[in-house]
Amino acid sequence: MSKRHRSYRSASAARGVEQPASAHAPAPTQAFTFGEPEPLDRRQLLDYAQCWNNGRWWEPPINLDGLANAFRLAPHHSSAIYIKRNLLVATFVPHPLLSADEFSGMTLDYLTFGNCYVESQRSVTNQRLPLKRSPGKYTRRSSDLTGYWFVPCTGHAHEFEPGTVWQMQDADVNQEVYGVPEYLSALHAAQLNKSATLFRRKYYDNGSHAGFILYMTDPAQKEEDVDALREALKNSKGPGNFRNLFMYSPQGKKDGIQLIPVSEVSAKDSFADIKNISRDDILAAHRVPPQLLGIIPNNSGGFGDVEKAAEVFFTNEIVPLQQRFAGLNSWLGANVVQFRPYVVGSSS
Repeated sequence: MSKRHRSYRSASAARGVEQPASAHAPAPTQAFTFGEPEPLDRRQLLDYAQCWNNGRWWEPPINLDGLANAFRLAPHHSSAIYIKRNLLVATFVPHPLLSADEFSGMTLDYLTFGNCYVESQRSVTNQRLPLKRSPGKYTRRSSDLTGYWFVPCTGHAHEFEPGTVWQMQDADVNQEVYGVPEYLSALHAAQLNKSATLFRRKYYDNGSHAGFILYMTDPAQKEEDVDALREALKNSKGPGNFRNLFMYSPQGKKDGIQLIPVSEVSAKDSFADIKNISRDDILAAHRVPPQLLGIIPNNSGGFGDVEKAAEVFFTNEIVPLQQRFAGLNSWLGANVVQFRPYVVGSSS
């Protein structure tokens, strides 16, 4: 009961005015909510503002399990990472100490987690062995920042030999121990993109939306006729079709039943707008031209020349990545990371 209603009743009682019978009082209004907006779960992704030391190694500022799970949140997110990885691998020149497969894994780690690690080992005769990628999801920096640990999900952690691991990291403004990926600002958009897809998919799968309602008010001569009509209506529905509803109300009034279709929500949820806006946010964070991801333009003019877009994208995004990976050469003392010129429209 509202405060105004309570105040009115109290004042009336004070004046000795008799209250009307409760049977004539209007039914109280009831309302409920569907829940508050849910942000991206910080417990699953953004754990800490800075790194913390557990005594043996530093924990990352971002939950790497959350980043790995977010990798496939939206097709544009993973595709934007894959195209950068593919261009780097396409121009990489394999070396006896660094294969294309190992380099591909390094690239995917760096673009996904903001860090990648390479282990260098020597044989018993002190010959340098081929470099091996240490998965970025499970590699940690030691407490003294001079060594590294491998911490798999099984819990059997082991420490690398000093000086055998090279780390490439994307700079973070909050700490200097680990790198963070550049696309963090787009994770909410990727989550929205996924939520919109799941909502629409569940809407079609749950079968709760109706095809039509057959509303019958005239009393039938025989109850069996109504049952037969109901059964015929039920059997006419094929698998996967909308559900049809039957309402029988003998002597019912024309407006005795009103229906506000729940399915109307689907027409107003702006599914296409949500998908397109979230897609644009994701591509803006990755700085990938849409025509390079096979996106069909909505306008008649298209996205422009794909070759020019590819040239600009390669110059602005891929070349800086090549220069960063070339830093492995200085650490190793050998020229193992080299790239061939990139020619648009050619794989060689």
